[in-house]
Amino acid sequence: MNYSAKMLRDDALVDKTIVVTGGGSGLGKSMSRYFLELGANVVITSRNIEKLRIAARELSEATGANCLAVKCDVRNYNEVEDMHQTVVDKFGAIDVLLNNAAGNFISPTERLSSNAFDTIIDIVLKGTKNCTLVFGKHWIKTNQKMSKVVNIVTTYAWTGSGYVVPSATAKAGVLAMTRSLAVEWAKYGIQFNAIAPGPFPTKGAWDRLMPGDLKEKFDLAKKVPLKRVGEHQELANLAAYLVSDFSSYINGEVITIDGGEWLKGAGEFNILDDIPKEMWDQLEEMIRRKNDHN
Repeated sequence: MNYSAKMLRDDALVDKTIVVTGGGSGLGKSMSRYFLELGANVVITSRNIEKLRIAARELSEATGANCLAVKCDVRNYNEVEDMHQTVVDKFGAIDVLLNNAAGNFISPTERLSSNAFDTIIDIVLKGTKNCTLVFGKHWIKTNQKMSKVVNIVTTYAWTGSGYVVPSATAKAGVLAMTRSLAVEWAKYGIQFNAIAPGPFPTKGAWDRLMPGDLKEKFDLAKKVPLKRVGEHQELANLAAYLVSDFSSYINGEVITIDGGEWLKGAGEFNILDDIPKEMWDQLEEMIRRKNDHN
């Protein structure tokens, strides 16, 4: 099966302007590319304008569309306001905000400094808040209908997870914001949804989270019931659907795309997957004998 096949028709996002924070690398870049292929005006933002311009040029050359790079540190509200004004001046209106900018690292929490913890909270939760407020207030003020916000969260946003506590804390806040504003701002024609991706390998994030030979020792594909990690196009297909008009009756939803990984990890006895067939035969025989004696 071709998991990297493209899902929507070619003109699905024509005339839409989409801002993707953290759109210059990894999953943000993959989603931005598909948006461009579907006819959208795409603006990618990040702090490093040099890398961002290179990414925008690559995306433009690959798709034949014009990708705009705008420098913005989402932790700074004033920079978000400036970025938003730049995009409005260029395109007149913005239809979609995709809050994708993130930071994360694996560490025992007692090893983290307060500043390290704050860095993740500031990028993920404060950054999403900053962008959401700037864009949302403008949409409400201008009475723009059918605006969309899609937030990238994680499956551990609702379960929590050790060793990524700052990320789990921040993503849980983003999840709560998504669901809260989906109700509060629906009257303004603003829809909020979120995506919770499972393992989708990206060189930058994967290398930071799993440096050296850790990727081999902790093969995340083995944790997924489907026994594979995700293809970037699969996530891009879902994101494109959520930012398109086809998803206009979906609001306040969080869609998990992880091959069943978090469900497997959540079940108390799911570790029994590791028991070989021969041992199951022995266990069944033991249970049968015990029942016979009763």
